[in-house]
Amino acid sequence: MPLLVLILSWHDFQTDIWLHLIETQLGRLLANTLVLLVGVGFGVMIIGVSLAWLTTMCEFPGRKFFDWALMLPFAIPAYVLAFVYLGFFEFSGPLQTVIREWFGTSRFFPSIRSTGGVILVLVLVFYPYVYMLARSAFITQGRGAMDAARILGLTPLQAFWRVALPIARPAIAAGVGLALMETLADFGAVATFNYDTFTTAIYKAWYGFFNLHAAAQLATLLMLFVCMAFWLEQRGRGNAQYALRQRSKQHKPYKLNGIQRYVAFAYAASVLGLAFILPVVQLLVWVVKQGAQDIDGRFAGLVGHSLLLASAAGLAVVCVALLLSFAKRLYQDHWLKKAIMAANLGYALPGSVLAVGIMFAFSQVDNHLIVPLQEWLGVAPRQLLLGSFLALLLAYIIRFIAVAFGPIDAGLQSIRVSLHEAARSLGVSGLAVVRRVYIPMLAPGLLTASILVFVDVMKEMPATLLMRPFGWDTLAVRIYEMTSEGEWQRAALPALTLVLAGLIPVFILMRKSRYRNESRPISKINEKNT
Repeated sequence: MPLLVLILSWHDFQTDIWLHLIETQLGRLLANTLVLLVGVGFGVMIIGVSLAWLTTMCEFPGRKFFDWALMLPFAIPAYVLAFVYLGFFEFSGPLQTVIREWFGTSRFFPSIRSTGGVILVLVLVFYPYVYMLARSAFITQGRGAMDAARILGLTPLQAFWRVALPIARPAIAAGVGLALMETLADFGAVATFNYDTFTTAIYKAWYGFFNLHAAAQLATLLMLFVCMAFWLEQRGRGNAQYALRQRSKQHKPYKLNGIQRYVAFAYAASVLGLAFILPVVQLLVWVVKQGAQDIDGRFAGLVGHSLLLASAAGLAVVCVALLLSFAKRLYQDHWLKKAIMAANLGYALPGSVLAVGIMFAFSQVDNHLIVPLQEWLGVAPRQLLLGSFLALLLAYIIRFIAVAFGPIDAGLQSIRVSLHEAARSLGVSGLAVVRRVYIPMLAPGLLTASILVFVDVMKEMPATLLMRPFGWDTLAVRIYEMTSEGEWQRAALPALTLVLAGLIPVFILMRKSRYRNESRPISKINEKNT
């Protein structure tokens, strides 16, 4: 529905708005978006792949710590890291202040308010996508293929480029693709840097020009970028297949010697420090300086609204994902599977695109159906769907259904059909089977899915900012309001709250990663009991 109404919005072409955009901003929006995609794509690929290779295939001081710690930046929303970096690195920030005290001037220090600054922030936030997937690919490879390449005369660098990297290419491409989707969807970070892209243009068209049609038409152009990224990745891969037939056994990592060990440690520590330790420490400093003056009734309301929205969305998304998983299991229909696959594509849609699509559709229903009906009934006409809790909940369901469907469907597929048949033979049928058999066995997957959706909704900014009901400010909205006014310290408390909430799914990912990669000991069988 959101995509369909976006396409239909072109029947009412907004000539004045588009002439204004073409004359003033459209070229800059296109250039900024393309530069951002290229810069972030190369950045996350280089950092993610190199760190994944070091932590899985090389032995250096602190390797086991960095193996899981490098996933911690997942917990920090992009817009939080953006305002922390502006507050820390800008002219009046603590770093340049110290530089001026030492050297008398800080003019030589590069400006953080630049294209490079935006790219740096997004790379540090999104590199874990590539790191996590490339890490899994390198663990699966082991050393077998590399050792075979070395025996055939290749140097270590040649073996990496010609063997290990091509085999891991699908995983790396998937990670880069996720990072690019998040870059296109980002609003908070680019808005904090005043770096105009299509997401900021959509917001300005809506709240600046008060023109929903123009916002919808801009959203369709943003979707063209998303489709182009998918097409380029598929075309680049072609018909090539890079895969190992079976999982490699545990391998002994390459031991780095001499200065290589310390360079690897310094590199991993620098990335972790810039992406996680620095922003968390700076947020803590600001919270301590600000004191308890912002911990008041309004902050409690922000936390309450965030928790209520996240809980309602988590429950709704998990219920829908559970229905889709059962439909896929019970009805082996080709078109049903295609429909379920299409339903899971919502995660690729930026929140701003979803918001515009849903609100455009709801505004048409309000204006052409509900308002005339209210006038006919003699009731004071008012819009019921536009800016409602239902509209925001629908956006969350479409956006995050894929997040919940994965763990729930995986858990459901692991339950044997014979258990269902055994329950039926014992006289239990219908919803009782779901309640007494499936739900207890799916509990871990349901809990994981609900937590992931819960945290994602708490951090979601574009859809919440555009669609929230009147007076329903959340922690993410509060951060946007404070950062738009340059109040970094006052934005620190809600930001730190979101970071602490974001650590929950990171710990879940790390636990699952360790569980998959650790070998399970074989229990001894007592001969007497046998």
